[in-house]
Amino acid sequence: MAAPSNVIDFVVNQVNGVKGLADLGLESVPNQYIQSPEERFDNGKIVSEESIPTIDFTNWDDPEVAESIYNAAIKQGFFQIVNHGIPIKLIEDLKAAVHRFFELPVEEKKFLKENTPSEFVRLATSFSPHAEATLEWKDYLQLVYASEEKAKEYWPAVCRDQAVEYMKCAEVFIRRLLKVLLKKLNVKDMDKAREHALMGAMILAFNYYPPCPNPELVSGVGHHSDISSITVLLQDEIGGLYVRASNGDGWIYVPPVEGALVINIGDVLQIMSNDRYKSIEHRVVANRSKTRISLPIFVNPAPDAIAAPLPEVLENGEEPKYRQLLYTDYFKYFFSKPHDGKKTIEFAKI
Repeated sequence: MAAPSNVIDFVVNQVNGVKGLADLGLESVPNQYIQSPEERFDNGKIVSEESIPTIDFTNWDDPEVAESIYNAAIKQGFFQIVNHGIPIKLIEDLKAAVHRFFELPVEEKKFLKENTPSEFVRLATSFSPHAEATLEWKDYLQLVYASEEKAKEYWPAVCRDQAVEYMKCAEVFIRRLLKVLLKKLNVKDMDKAREHALMGAMILAFNYYPPCPNPELVSGVGHHSDISSITVLLQDEIGGLYVRASNGDGWIYVPPVEGALVINIGDVLQIMSNDRYKSIEHRVVANRSKTRISLPIFVNPAPDAIAAPLPEVLENGEEPKYRQLLYTDYFKYFFSKPHDGKKTIEFAKI
């Protein structure tokens, strides 16, 4: 079947999303999704001799575990965590709920988009459709975790209970992980002010990547680094996530590990650590025959928080590499343009 005459209207305004295109049984992707040759994923650049570490978090306050996390944060910027304390059954129930949400009739999703306050729920497609020359092959639902009460009031009923329970469990894990990462930056305690600056605005996203007839021509997600403090990603068994290799040109595949969470350092923690920790580019490749889902928690500062190198990092006279920046300004700048690698962090440099 041919694509609709007005793809943007069909996908964005009519809230059909990329799923709506996939459901049409297209033989080829619309031109709006075809990436330029230099932006397409090159399988020849997969670096098989590199991998990201998998770390057992059972004894999370053990110095050896902390050292493993620290080394991964400064070298690769990515690592996987097993035995994180979130029940596997809850994870599986949540994944099933994500599929249920995206399989809702378009009318229900359109009603949600038009009648739910965007500060709590946002249903969208691609990355920033009105700023991109080429769209990404992805739909997503953002659930802002302001509080358990607000979540239960505004999040979609079809996935609300599972999402709320997941966030309650994940929040415990996130605090522990941040405590480990901060300790290595000489921060002894995460008080309310630090909590505000690191995890004052957490967002759970449901990413939905339908099958694509020409996966070699599109991006599931273009190459970028996250603007979070950290990102905690749950991916399904399909796979498709790639991380920039140490040579700066190739890509490392991040294999799905049952029950694991993929952790990556965001730009904010790179800024706060004055480049000790590294936020690394990553991207998602579409799949020809299978639907892939992933569930990142973007652990963000509060909008009014200031992102800047920590005083504890600079206490020995080290010069700051980044200026003081209101996080909401950084956030708006990121979404004002297409995904473009690590260019956003240049906005924060002195």
